[in-house]
Amino acid sequence: MHFASPYYLWLLVLLIPMIGYYVWRSLQGGAAIRISTVEGVTGAPRSIRYYLRHLPFVLRAAAFALLVVALARPQDVEQHAHTETEGIDIVLSIDVSASMLARDFEPDRITAAKQVAASFIADRYGDRIGLVVFGAEAFTQSPLTTDQSTLQTLLARIRSGLIDDSGTAIGNGLATAINRLRESEAKSKVVILLTDGVNNRGQITPMTAAEIAKAQGIRVYTIGVGTEGMAPYPAVDMFGQMTFVNQKVEIDEKTLTAMAELTGGKYFRATDNAKLKAIYDEINTLEKSKVEVSEHITYDERFLAWLLAALGLLVAEFLLARLVLQQIP
Repeated sequence: MHFASPYYLWLLVLLIPMIGYYVWRSLQGGAAIRISTVEGVTGAPRSIRYYLRHLPFVLRAAAFALLVVALARPQDVEQHAHTETEGIDIVLSIDVSASMLARDFEPDRITAAKQVAASFIADRYGDRIGLVVFGAEAFTQSPLTTDQSTLQTLLARIRSGLIDDSGTAIGNGLATAINRLRESEAKSKVVILLTDGVNNRGQITPMTAAEIAKAQGIRVYTIGVGTEGMAPYPAVDMFGQMTFVNQKVEIDEKTLTAMAELTGGKYFRATDNAKLKAIYDEINTLEKSKVEVSEHITYDERFLAWLLAALGLLVAEFLLARLVLQQIP
């Protein structure tokens, strides 16, 4: 219950002196007459009038309390809220070439990328998200969807070797992501492209794909993954077993930066797990979904019921005092 004028409830404090005065007056006694002895009436039974003698005051005090509550205007409050969400369509384009198995991240680049992407997806409730993977070629792992459970399952299945991983087709990876957003009607469309190398395969150059993205109003955030200097890369030894060999990390940062700037996005460099997580957190902040909440509040006055209850108690007190508990002055 809500009170429109709650400060009137302070009047209830007046009940304290009212009760105090009534108790004091009762102890003082009423009118009296002198008689020689009370032996003849000491054994007389007490009538109902004796037990009801304080009821009029109780009714009067209760009526006063109800009148104060009515004066404070009790109200029923009904809230109606309507939420409108304007989501963002996002495609994550992830490099799965063999170099993504490098161990400069824990446990390796591709696993770290999947873990951070999973956390990013979980934070994008209401947005449609798709997955694209690319190596020497590119394909769609998941179309745009709001089904986070299915999306997380498909993300977990991403691994190096899923497609031809003998090269890195950054242009194809971006072009495939753009194709997923081609029919999107969302007001905000975003591609987050993550790679650890240089474009050396594919039919579409990275800048050509970036120009297509710009023409379609798609922002591209690019992430270069790899430590500074040397990193242990996977290699096959003479016995056909996989081993790791230290090689220089080569990321085409100039092209990745140009792609992002052309489309209104931003380029990031991740050198470890913590930095990669911070990059996704920053993108999550930059690309906020629009949520509009309209609220309508209805107040229904309830003071009349309290007022009528108070008047009823006053009438009951009057009738009780005049008809049942009539006293001789």
